Formats: sequence, structure tokens, C-alpha cells
Amino acid sequence: MAIEGRDDIAGRPIRLGMVGGGRDAFIGAVHRIASRIDGHFQLVAGAFSSTAEKSKASGRDLGLPDDRVYGDFTEMAKREARFKQGIEAVAIVTPNHMHYPVAREFLKRGIHVICDKPLTATLADARKLVNLAEKSDALFVLTHNYTGYPMVRQARQMVADGDVGTIRLVQAEYPQDWLAEPLEATGMKQAAWRTDPDKSGAGGSTGDIGTHALNLALFVSGLELSELAADLDSFVPGRRVDDNAHVMLRFAGGAKGTLWSSQVAPGNENALRLRIYGDKGGLEWSQEDPNYLWFTPLGEPKRLITRNGAGAGEAAGRVSRVPPGHPEGYLEGFANIYTEAAHAIRARAAGETPDPAVIHPTVRDGLVGVAFVDACVRSSRRNAAWTKLAI
Repeated sequence: MAIEGRDDIAGRPIRLGMVGGGRDAFIGAVHRIASRIDGHFQLVAGAFSSTAEKSKASGRDLGLPDDRVYGDFTEMAKREARFKQGIEAVAIVTPNHMHYPVAREFLKRGIHVICDKPLTATLADARKLVNLAEKSDALFVLTHNYTGYPMVRQARQMVADGDVGTIRLVQAEYPQDWLAEPLEATGMKQAAWRTDPDKSGAGGSTGDIGTHALNLALFVSGLELSELAADLDSFVPGRRVDDNAHVMLRFAGGAKGTLWSSQVAPGNENALRLRIYGDKGGLEWSQEDPNYLWFTPLGEPKRLITRNGAGAGEAAGRVSRVPPGHPEGYLEGFANIYTEAAHAIRARAAGETPDPAVIHPTVRDGLVGVAFVDACVRSSRRNAAWTKLAI
């Protein structure tokens, strides 16, 4: 439902605001690039920092007028909702603990929300946000960007088509090495808030990258996680959140799985991988080599499926931009989430149901991610006891 008094959303970029993502913030720049790639959004306002001075400086860097740059997200939500040319959607790129209070202010004013993951820092906030989002006229989109990769969409379609048969095993992993040393002690901003449980939540690697691995596994497999057994470690002395996690998974229907997330594994940068094995075949995909999907029918040689190449179908082609053989990856995958959000927003404004091919992570997907972190922490405290998700 369009905000009362707004002009028709068709045929022009959607007016976008941003909370967080000021100077030196990596993910804010990623969201801004992703929102522009397909021309569906135009950044027109923001509250880029917790202080008005820093926010104004970031706004000037981005070419925004001072009167559309705010030092407070609540003020921004109130004023933008009153403008006829105010924002129609907001991107939330703050540390985790701010996701709920920021989203709340915009959702209750009918402004669509595009939020970075994880959904919130706590399970209590996640539940409140689900309730708020589902009662709002506005859409809520969670940017689990890896679901936007063409070969991830291809793998999902192949699973749905029965190419691997009944799923037996799911293996997801996301190792990094950037926190192998106590960077939080050096004052590095990105490390500091990610290792502060008051800002990140109780999970470290589980919340930051484990939620990505889990979401990818669930998105492609179509399975529902029922319980887990987690062994969490904080290998860096003094660190207050986990930096490594080994998790066993049990899915509804009987499939089993494993998930490994680590930020202390030297030699790994962003090595997100997924393997799915059924009674008819297996699939393998790696984020660092994203244009390739390996498919092995049972008893047959391994087959390479390439983006826009032999074996790839409409699910992959729909979210591909460049000719075969040219690299297409992280930013384009992120942009696909923004474009799916734009399709959904335009359909909502027109009072229509989006095309079934339009797929984006939802607030419910976010709840599962936060419940996963919560269950991992509870399980690990009980010596890796099997623990059900508290959804």
C-alpha cells in the first residue's frame, strides 16, 4: 500500500533512504551500489551516523542536501513519512542491535524496509519484529545476498525439480580468517562491534556468517531445521563471542547436516560452500567460484553447469546480466535482492501479487537465523546437547 499522498511509483526509481552506512562503513557502500545497478532505487535521504555532524559529512560525500540528512533515525522516519516526495523504502545497515528499533520506526509509518542480516541481535527482538512486520502495510526484505546468485537459484530449482531426489545430507560452511588475531583490541570498528555481544548479539561467527551458511542451505534445499547440536569456541583470548562453530543439524523429514562457521581459519577469505546430497545425485557450489555449479547424478560422471551456459535454466538466467564467461558475483547477487525488492514494492503499490519468480528473504527467514544463533549458544553451554529452535 502506498503512503497516502505519494505519487505513482511506476516508471521511476523508488526513493530510498539509509540508516547507518556512513564514512568507512563497508556494507553501506555495498548496499548503495547494489541498489543502483538495475536503476530501481535512488538514494535521497539518510541518517548515516549516530551524530548529526558525522551524518551530514557522509551525506555531503554522497551528494545529498543537508535537509535530507539526519542525525537521528526517528526524526528521519517522522519527517520523511510526511513529505510527498519522501522515501518509500529504507535500507538498514547498522550494527545488529539497532535493526529492531530502526525497522520499527519505519514499518509503523508504512515505509518498506530492506535490512541487513542477521535480523536482530536477540531472539526477543526478532519475535517482536516479525509481529510488527506482518501487521504492517510495508514490506520487509532481508539481504541474505547469496540467495541472489544465479547458480544458487539454479541449484534451488534443480532440488525442487527432483534432480537430486530425496535429500539425505546437507553440508554448509563459511570459514574466514580475518579475526584470527584480536583486531577488536586495535580499535578497528568492524571488528569491535562484531565481537561485542551488546551490539552483535550472543553469536559471533554464528551470527555474522553462520546465519548466511544456514540461510543458503535452507534456501536451496527447501528443508526446515528442527534441532541442532553446537560446539562453539572463542579461540582468541578474551573474546566474548564465538569465533568458530561446529554444528550438527537435523531437518524435518529425516535429512541430516553439518555447518561450520569460522573467522579464525587462516587461508580462508570468504569461503562459503554448500553441498547437497540426495538419493539420486549431489550438488556443490562455492561462493568464491560462483559461476559454476557441480551436479553429479548417482552413478554418472560429475557435470559442470555454468551460468548462462549448458545445463543452466530460467531460474539462473532470470538473475544473470552479462554474457557467459564474464565474472558475475557478489555485488550483482546483492543487486538481485534489491531488484526483487523493487518488483515486490511495485506490485504492492499497484495492489497486485508479485510474480512467483520474485524471491527474496523475508522477516521469517530472519527469525530462523536468530533462532539458530540462540539454539547454538544454548546447545554449546550444555556440552553440545541436541537443542530445538525456539521459534
